[in-house]
Amino acid sequence: MKLITAGESHGKTLIGVIEGLPSGVTLDEARINARLASRQQGYGRGGRMKIETDRIEVLSGAIGGKTIASPLAFAIKNKDYENWTQYMDAFCGEVDKKALTAVRPGHADLSGVIKYGFGNNARPVLERASARETATRVGAGAICEQALNDLGVTIKGEVLCVGGKTDEESIKTAIDEARKQGDTLGGKCRITVSGMPIGVGSYVQYDRKLDAILAMHLMSVQSVKAVEVGLGTEFASLKGSQSHDEILPGGRQTNRAGGIEGGMSNGEDIVLTVTFKPIPTLMKGLRTVDLKTGEPTTAASERSDCCAVEAATVVAECAVAYALLDEILKTFGGDTMSELQTRVNARRSSYEQG
Repeated sequence: MKLITAGESHGKTLIGVIEGLPSGVTLDEARINARLASRQQGYGRGGRMKIETDRIEVLSGAIGGKTIASPLAFAIKNKDYENWTQYMDAFCGEVDKKALTAVRPGHADLSGVIKYGFGNNARPVLERASARETATRVGAGAICEQALNDLGVTIKGEVLCVGGKTDEESIKTAIDEARKQGDTLGGKCRITVSGMPIGVGSYVQYDRKLDAILAMHLMSVQSVKAVEVGLGTEFASLKGSQSHDEILPGGRQTNRAGGIEGGMSNGEDIVLTVTFKPIPTLMKGLRTVDLKTGEPTTAASERSDCCAVEAATVVAECAVAYALLDEILKTFGGDTMSELQTRVNARRSSYEQG
């Protein structure tokens, strides 16, 4: 499959196009919209979420709630665009009237301005680099989740910690304190995939390894700075005898590998740990340089979240869903969902009987 996303944070709409979906994938509009809504929730979210009510509008590629194998295009409108039309209109927008020159450390601002020649205005950079783009990733992932569920594959995400705190009350207290200080917090989540058939991915070429592919998709999510598979960084302090999952007649008793060996799914749950850095837009900005004057200043503060780890966990689930369906299709093929289901079930039967 191929996913293309388009749209700016304060532009007219966000667009997603998925090419390569088989025919017959069920599309439940309410389930997709529920996933979009879950991305907007979580303790620590900012004012933008009070403005937007994300809903999917499928433009092509489906009829009567089923995909028809042609490219599936969908839109998610930005309600806030009506307040930004004079700045963001494709033909007469005056983006310099909303210039951001005090570039933010940790954001794409400075590198993007230099790379794309935007002079002293980082607004065109942040409009696309914004995590608002993840709404499109969630829309696409929610569609893929429905296909995966029909194949017996489920994905569950959970927040592990925020700002070093692990229980809900301590997390809320830490977020409240960070907000008072004009600061932000990051954290970690765990993504667990159950029901994956054996042999998705491949050891025969570096770019076909499932763990590498999943890491790429997750690292492409804004604020993700680390991805671990199974025990991840714990392996560095363990002996080999403590690291690997022994294979017994009744199956493995441990899952230290996190469901992936040699770049392929091994039938166990796929377990991924994802680390999110604190959001780089601080209400109490860090030191920076103003691109217009060249003088030291404080980084600009855009309307932003204090903490988005809960919402980012939803994005990570959906990024994994897209990646896994794509790899399942590469492994088993099939132009229709019924063909794909038959082939996946045949693989399962072969190793269950064996």
